[in-house]
Amino acid sequence: MQQAQEANFYTKSGLLTAQKSDGWIQLNFPATPAEKTEAPKELNEALNVKPIYIGKNIFDFLVEVDSEETVKNIQPDFTKLLQVQTRGVIVTARSSEYDFISRFFAPEVGIFEDPVTGSAHCCLGPYWQKKLGKDSFTAYQASQRGGVLKVQVAGERVLISGKAVTVLEGDLL
Repeated sequence: MQQAQEANFYTKSGLLTAQKSDGWIQLNFPATPAEKTEAPKELNEALNVKPIYIGKNIFDFLVEVDSEETVKNIQPDFTKLLQVQTRGVIVTARSSEYDFISRFFAPEVGIFEDPVTGSAHCCLGPYWQKKLGKDSFTAYQASQRGGVLKVQVAGERVLISGKAVTVLEGDLL
């Protein structure tokens, strides 16, 4: 077993911590739960799916759909999605292999689809906590690159763990 390493970061939202242990990197974020809302017409047109639930938090829309196949196969109309006033759109569903899966689209900020999105899981954790009645989850973000995450809701915080590969190292002087 590896020794845990920890780092602290100060951001506009306060102190964030990162801890590395056994090959997983755990980030500690504030929870950003969604509140149920009506979808703008452009959102429904852009996604072309029948939602089970639509919510909105301070950043993104959250859309639950009927199945993991719907999540995997969704092909948003990005021209219409750009008309939606939001940073991004999280699409999610229950999964047979994981607790839930998701995808994250943010063309407004230049990211048509993000491979694995920590901030989306700050919303997904509290949503699935209420829906499934538990605090810890294994999640999969089903983008082309994709990734498995461990998500734990801890009060008003969400602990998100994932594996990463070092692609570049350097020193800032």
